[in-house]
Amino acid sequence: MTLTTSPAGAGGVGAAPGEAAGTLLGLGAAPSPVDLSRELGEPGWLADDRRAAEVLARDLPAETNPLFASYVDLRPVRFADLQAYGRVGEAPDVSTAVPEGAAALLEVAGDRIVAHAVSADAAARGVVVDTFGHVLARDPDLLRGLLEGGATLPADDRFGQVARAAFSIGVLVHVPDGVDLVDPIVVRWTQGEPGRALIGRTVISLGRDAHARVLEEQVGPARPDEGAAQAQSLWIGTTEVVLGPGATLDVAGNEDFGDNAVSFVTRHATVGEAAGLTWAMAVVGGGFVKSRTDNELAGRGGSVQQAEIAFGGGTQRFDMTSYTRHLAPDTTGDLLSKGIFQGSSRGYFKGLIRIERPAKGTDSYLGEFSMLLSKKARSVTIPSLEIDQPDVRRASHSSSVGPIDEAQVFYLMSRGISRDLARKFIVLGFLEPVVARIPLPAAQDRLRDLLDRKWIPGQ
Repeated sequence: MTLTTSPAGAGGVGAAPGEAAGTLLGLGAAPSPVDLSRELGEPGWLADDRRAAEVLARDLPAETNPLFASYVDLRPVRFADLQAYGRVGEAPDVSTAVPEGAAALLEVAGDRIVAHAVSADAAARGVVVDTFGHVLARDPDLLRGLLEGGATLPADDRFGQVARAAFSIGVLVHVPDGVDLVDPIVVRWTQGEPGRALIGRTVISLGRDAHARVLEEQVGPARPDEGAAQAQSLWIGTTEVVLGPGATLDVAGNEDFGDNAVSFVTRHATVGEAAGLTWAMAVVGGGFVKSRTDNELAGRGGSVQQAEIAFGGGTQRFDMTSYTRHLAPDTTGDLLSKGIFQGSSRGYFKGLIRIERPAKGTDSYLGEFSMLLSKKARSVTIPSLEIDQPDVRRASHSSSVGPIDEAQVFYLMSRGISRDLARKFIVLGFLEPVVARIPLPAAQDRLRDLLDRKWIPGQ
């Protein structure tokens, strides 16, 4: 896959006239999507699906929404210096231990699978937590029914289509009809080597009346290479959710890549009749992070609750966009984004609620709030609505960007707390609603520790 960068299009990424169909982002030498599919031994339908995604990705700009396009800036990303991993294999000593309190674990570190374990109880009830390659060997129809045609990713998202075309590894989480899985499933991606790019997909499918929790983590290397601190590493990934009627799913995400990491994350959910989805996502690490979350409420009575937080420092850049489409009657959406920005960090929260004509009785809210802790920090919030159905229960949005409320600081200081500690308490309390939704106590404590260490005293 010969990939070159062009200044054309939003954000400076696009295919130049006359470039080959394989051109996607500007990464170093890698096999074309079709060649990669052949190398992985995939069936023809999956190779065709990769090819269709490649065509879409080639022609899409970095941002298709004109309201948001001027806030996309990909110049910090050095695509040409990055080379994509090809085949992802198993490490010599893959861990098969299920973490305490979890139902399953699948961990990918760079181009190696380092852990894969499913509890006996989950396996006995038909729960699948495995790579696409293994699922294709055992139950190809299950994967084909989910992936073929690309319905689990937004057709207008460039980076989601890049993942669909060029993923080196895919992970499937499938919970059959009627299964109530109490313990969470953990999917963990560990940052690859400097100068390398890992492209992966996570697909989560719940059958009718199934219930599950999933914790997806993106973490930095265990021993950061200080000598290669200036060499970027790249993560392009997806989380694709399909919920059957009456299913409920809680997804928690924790992103803590190293400072040299660049990440592009596309999340897409199709929520069926009377199904419920909860997102709780925290972004702490990474030098540049761009995410997009799409929720399609396709069945009557479906609902989504989404809360995301970002804590930026230094020169970090966070670009976070969410879309919620109400396609069916009596659907509910409640979306909340919160950001803390210190140093010279930047944060962009962009969101759109779209209520289609059939979606009578909709209740939808979008809130975006940023707190600036230094004079050089910046944030932009852009909540928006498109309503094609006047018969709704609620359709509203709100936003704010500003410093810490000094009245709150004064109140805490009046109780004997120092000014710096009062500000810290207010910041961490501002983010706590998302932290509290992380399903594993150990992961919850780790996130609190990350947020605590992110705090810069004396601001």
